[in-house]
Amino acid sequence: MKAISRAVLGVAFGLAAAGASAAPVLMSAEWAKQACAAWNQDPVLTEKLVESEWVGNDKKRGYKVMHVYRTDCTPAKPVEMRIALKDGKAMCVYAGEIENAALDGDVDYLMHADTARWLEMGNGEYGPMRAMMFGRLQFEGPKLEAMRNMPPFENFLLLVGKVSSESTSCPK
Repeated sequence: MKAISRAVLGVAFGLAAAGASAAPVLMSAEWAKQACAAWNQDPVLTEKLVESEWVGNDKKRGYKVMHVYRTDCTPAKPVEMRIALKDGKAMCVYAGEIENAALDGDVDYLMHADTARWLEMGNGEYGPMRAMMFGRLQFEGPKLEAMRNMPPFENFLLLVGKVSSESTSCPK
């Protein structure tokens, strides 16, 4: 009897531990935090966005804001990533729940796509230009600025494939 109880407890603890280490839901606040850390490890994002002066176009607020979400998840629950010039690099300094509800279309970005499309872009099946041309990625923000920054923009989309996530459920 004791052996069976120990076995049941062992399985229960094992399942709890597996659940605790499970990948975060794609585009959830926890996923955004991991994407932020991955951003800061990507030299194309951290360096090229300084060279192009992308990060400096912030209306003197000290940061740019990006909201991203999955279109097929309803209600829509965007997450926020904030990028700022820090130690000479374009660094992600915040990621998680929305803190800047009002975006400034001259400097900030809103991007959304169906889950399947995010996964395709994250796997490198196509880049941002094709995604926007064919309506796979909905995009609001300074379009000319984005066009001048396609390689970094593509690296941002690839973060979806680099950051471990679970995409069968929607962010809560």
